[in-house]
Amino acid sequence: MRHLKSGRKLSRNSSHRWAMMRNLVTSLLREEKIQTTDPKAKELRRWVDRVITLGKQGSLHARRQALAIVQDKTVVQKLFDTIASRFRDRPGGYTRIIKVGRRHGDAAPVSLVELLGSDGAAETTSGKEKKVKKGRQKVVAKATASRRKAAKGASA
Repeated sequence: MRHLKSGRKLSRNSSHRWAMMRNLVTSLLREEKIQTTDPKAKELRRWVDRVITLGKQGSLHARRQALAIVQDKTVVQKLFDTIASRFRDRPGGYTRIIKVGRRHGDAAPVSLVELLGSDGAAETTSGKEKKVKKGRQKVVAKATASRRKAAKGASA
């Protein structure tokens, strides 16, 4: 029975699981958006919320606790300077999980994990950007065509 045993095992032993979660937390805080499987994403959310809460505390003890999890000192610096200040008034829920689809090789469900309020979070609506981009290309093409006609008329 697994009473009071929190967290997912993810088919790994404890040392592998610990190392994998540390790597995922470090990557997410560095890149602010990563792609991973659904169970890993759901478990990662717990770890990242805890580390960002440490960043919001801002004390030396909290920084040392964060350094025990996050593997890069520059990422910890970024956490305490920029990321923690971004979530200063937010009581929790610092990440967003978006289901992307299935992985080609083994059909594992894949999700996109991103920090809220990051520059990458605004870019998730790529369909709208593509439409704007195509519209812009049409406008540019019409403008260049009219310039060519004007140039032909002036040279003739």
